[in-house]
Amino acid sequence: MKAKLFLLLASLMISACSQQETPSLERLNGRTMGTSYSIVWPVQSSVVQPSKIQLLIEKRLIEINRQMSTYDATSEISQFNQANPPYTQTISPDFSNVMKLAMELHALSGGFFDVSVGPLVNLWGFGPDAGSKAPSERVLNEALNKVGLNQVTLKGLELEKQSQRYIDLSAIAKGYAVDELARILHEHGIEAYLVEVGGEIRTKGQKAKDTPWKVAIESPDISQRRVHKILAMDDNAMATSGDYRNYFEVDGQRFSHSINPFTGKPVQHRLASVTVIDQNCARADALATAMLVMGEAKAKAFAQEHRIKAYLIERQGTEFKEYLSPAFSSWLIDR
Repeated sequence: MKAKLFLLLASLMISACSQQETPSLERLNGRTMGTSYSIVWPVQSSVVQPSKIQLLIEKRLIEINRQMSTYDATSEISQFNQANPPYTQTISPDFSNVMKLAMELHALSGGFFDVSVGPLVNLWGFGPDAGSKAPSERVLNEALNKVGLNQVTLKGLELEKQSQRYIDLSAIAKGYAVDELARILHEHGIEAYLVEVGGEIRTKGQKAKDTPWKVAIESPDISQRRVHKILAMDDNAMATSGDYRNYFEVDGQRFSHSINPFTGKPVQHRLASVTVIDQNCARADALATAMLVMGEAKAKAFAQEHRIKAYLIERQGTEFKEYLSPAFSSWLIDR
């Protein structure tokens, strides 16, 4: 599973308004979680000074990072990961909320979304404690024995592990950050906006009268960066997971950052990109990751069974083929 929180995995979501400077828009941007954030809203929607909003945004991002960054040795999640089992830790509400959703989606996805996959992510060279790439079967099996949420429980703010586990929330925490920034804007009277953190997006209202926010899905082409599809968005969140930017090659074989928690190895299938539309960006973030790990057949069945708005791009030789889940197709018709 991809390590997304601090690695900018290129879903290249491009706001149409970012192509030109528009005087009627307020803009905030900065760095966070090893990537960037961008916030845009119409001037007429603003009831507070942008500088005040930026201070609140920066403070909130620091709080989330302090709790859930595996790159910060003093963060709450790092303390949990470093402790010897059995171990119980009282965690912050944000951390608890994200873990609760992660565990729910782990069950929903049949284990394909697994935030305990960190040892494998690191082993294949995609995490803060990156080890050797293309590890031996012995080393791989040792890492697999440390994966699985069956040894982790959450009761309120009490997070417990019975065996050694390394939790990595990077496939859900960026989406959570987007939701939190959107909440701050809403609480301060801003009713139309586009929020983006490292490619994960949430929008509300319109950019201008009769002008929706527009975002782009990147083509999963490793040789160049180009737009594959542009979507008009209103009150929705969008997240994309792809295997086409963060990878390495050994003897001509490409190893993706997306790790299958059952085999312990990078995924090997034709599915190159998954985009999910949802009301909740954290949920969209995690579902896109899980479906990319599943592969094309399982992901299509999963999206149909759970009425997920999913847009899949498959490799077919040198070409790409798109698949729209029934829920996604219906959503497009309603636009």
